[in-house]
Amino acid sequence: MNPNVVLPFLSSALSFIFAILVADQWIRRRQPYQLVWTIGLLWYGISAGTEFLGGLLGWSEPLYRTWYLIGAIYVAGWLGLGTVYLLAKTRFGYAFAFSLLLAGLFTFLSEAKYHYANSGPAPLIYFGVAVVAAIVIAVLAFRRNAGWATVATLVIAGGSLVGLVMMLTVQLPAPGYAVDPRTGIPTGELFPGYIRLLTPFFNVTGAFALGFGALYSAYVFMPKQRVIRYSLRDKPLPALIGNLLLMPIAIVVNFLASLPGAFSALVAGRLSSRVPATILIAIGAIIPAITSGANRFGNTSAFFVGEFLGILFIFLGFLVSIEVFSDVRLPFTHVVLARREPSASNEVPGVGAGGG
Repeated sequence: MNPNVVLPFLSSALSFIFAILVADQWIRRRQPYQLVWTIGLLWYGISAGTEFLGGLLGWSEPLYRTWYLIGAIYVAGWLGLGTVYLLAKTRFGYAFAFSLLLAGLFTFLSEAKYHYANSGPAPLIYFGVAVVAAIVIAVLAFRRNAGWATVATLVIAGGSLVGLVMMLTVQLPAPGYAVDPRTGIPTGELFPGYIRLLTPFFNVTGAFALGFGALYSAYVFMPKQRVIRYSLRDKPLPALIGNLLLMPIAIVVNFLASLPGAFSALVAGRLSSRVPATILIAIGAIIPAITSGANRFGNTSAFFVGEFLGILFIFLGFLVSIEVFSDVRLPFTHVVLARREPSASNEVPGVGAGGG
C-alpha cells in the first residue's frame, strides 16, 4: 500500500471523526474553545484529505492551493486559538504573547537566511504585527483582562483572511503544483515568499500555543513541588518584570520536579485526568510542528507520519480527559453509550492563580 495515500486518509478520517465529537460537545455546552477547535479539526481533515486525493489521483493546481492554504497556514493557528479560548481567563496570555514573538522572529530570520523570492516587505510586516499584538496581549493579560483572547482571534482570523486573498490572487507557474520527486510529498516552493512566510508565522504561533497550553494545564492540575517560587500579584513594576522573566524558568523547573509525585499520584489513581491528557496533546502538537518544519526546509520523508501521529496523540489526549468527554454518545443525539463520573482529582483548582 502507498503510504502517501494511506497515512493522509487515516489522518483525514480521524480528524473528521474528532471534529464531529467536539462539535457535539459544543452543541451541548456552547464553550467557545470547542467551536474553535472544531474549526481547526475540520481544517486538519480537509488538509489531509487533499493529500489523500493528491496521492491517489495526482495533484492539480486547485488541490495544491487548497492544501497549502488550509494545511500550511490554517490548521496550527486555529487549533492554537482553541487553546487560547480554553485558557482565556488565566495568565496564559503571557505564553501566547511569547509564542507570537517567537513566530514573528522566526519568520523574519527565515527570510534573512533563505531569501525567498518575491518576499517584498512581508517579513517586516509580519514581524511588526507579531510584536504589536504580543505587547497588547501581554498588557491585557497583566490587567487580567480576558479580552486578550479577542486580540489573538483578530490576529489568527485576520491573517487567515489575508492568506485567502493572497491564495486567490497569486499566479503559479505550470504545472501549478510542486512535489518532492523523491517522496511524492507536496512542497510549498512554487509559492512566492510573501505567502510562504505566512506558514512559520501561523505554525509557530499555533503549535507553541497548543503545546504551551497543554503543558500549562498539566502543570496547573498536577501535584506540585515548588522548587522556584514566583508571583505576579501586587508587585511594583521592577519586581513584576523580574518575576515575569523568572516565570518560564520556574514553571519548567517546578514541572520537572513535580513529575515523580505526579507519577505516584497516577499509580494511586489520584491524578487529574487532565495531566496525562494535556501531556498527550503537547506531544501531538510538537510532532507535526517538527515534521512540517523539516518539510519547509526540504526534508519531506517524515511529513505524513508526523501529521498522523500528531492528530492521533491529540485525539488520545482528548479521550483521556474526563472534562472533555465525560460521556460517550451518538453524536448530535441524546443516546448515551457510556458515562464516566469525575473523581475528586478532576475538580478544577484555581487556574487563574498568578503564582507558582
